[in-house]
Amino acid sequence: MRLHRFYVTEIELKHDFWLHDQRLIKQWSRVLRFVAGQEVILFNQTHERLYRISELTDREAHLRHVTDMKRTLPKREIYLFFSLLKRDKNDWVLQKCTELGVSHFVPLLAERSISTGFNIERSEKIVIEAAEQCGRSDIPTVREPMRIATVLQEFSGKMPLFICEQGTDEPNITVNQAGVFIGPEGGWSDAERNLFESHAVVHMRLHDFTLRAETACITATHLLLK
Repeated sequence: MRLHRFYVTEIELKHDFWLHDQRLIKQWSRVLRFVAGQEVILFNQTHERLYRISELTDREAHLRHVTDMKRTLPKREIYLFFSLLKRDKNDWVLQKCTELGVSHFVPLLAERSISTGFNIERSEKIVIEAAEQCGRSDIPTVREPMRIATVLQEFSGKMPLFICEQGTDEPNITVNQAGVFIGPEGGWSDAERNLFESHAVVHMRLHDFTLRAETACITATHLLLK
C-alpha cells in the first residue's frame, strides 16, 4: 500500500504525540478513511518521519514514531522565471515543475504575457500537494509576479541566468544555483531582449522545434537538473 505524505508547518514532529490539526483529521477520517494501525509520513523543511496511527477520532489522532525517512531533495536550486499564462496552464507549470525539482517559481509580467492575474495562495497549495505526492522533501517558494527589469536587478550576477531560444547551446551547469527565463507565447519584445543582452543573460537551446511556453518550462527544468 502506498504511504500518504503530508507537509506540516506548525506541528512539532515528536516521537509520540496527539495531532489536533483539523484539516488533516478531517482528511484522514472522512476522505481517506484511515483507521488505527495505518502509517503516514509527515514532513517539514527539516524532517521527514514515518508514523503509525494508534488511535483516530473525528477530533484527534495519536501518532507514534516508527522511523526517520531519507530526505529527497533536488540536485540543485533552480529559479524558474516564467511569463504568466492562463490559470490552468500556470497550475500545470507549478505542479509539473515541482515534481521535476524547481526550487523557486517567479511569475513574470512580460510585455506580451497572456494574463496578469495570479493567485499566490492557490499556487502555494498546488506546489505543496505536488511535493507531497511526488516524494520530494522540500517545498518550492512562489513569488508574486515581477517585472523582468526587477528580476534582473535582483538576480543578475548572483547565479547563471539563461534565456530559452532556438538554435543555441544546451546549458552546462557546474554550480548549485541557476535561473531560466521562459517567455510568453508571443515571444519577448525588443525592449526585453535588450534588457537580457545588457545583463549578459546566456541563450540556451531547448529543442529544434518551437515549444509552447508550458512545455518550455518542463524542458528547461529538465536540462538544468541533468
